[in-house]
Amino acid sequence: MTHPASGLDDVVHQRVRLGILTIAHEARRVEFGFLRTTLDLTTGNLSQHLTVLEKAGLVQIEKGYEGKRGRTWIHLTAAGTRALREEIAHLKRIIDHVEQASAENQSPKLS
Repeated sequence: MTHPASGLDDVVHQRVRLGILTIAHEARRVEFGFLRTTLDLTTGNLSQHLTVLEKAGLVQIEKGYEGKRGRTWIHLTAAGTRALREEIAHLKRIIDHVEQASAENQSPKLS
């Protein structure tokens, strides 16, 4: 039997990328500056993570203007939504695994 942690997706599970996917899922479409501020990232760092997610087909990046200011918006693709759901399911399995192991270790052992 494999451990639940073996099912985690390295692209999705990285802290910043999981944050991006989660925020994009909640907002449907999120502005680059909001992500940068919320996740406390530099522009370059956020851009690198978005590139990884875009190449994996998990987000779509849209550039445009709001008034005279250039803007970049990010939204999840259908694959991104699936990947986030699968990652959350794996995390829940890990939690269940740890809680079950803790309960077994705390129960009195009969000799």
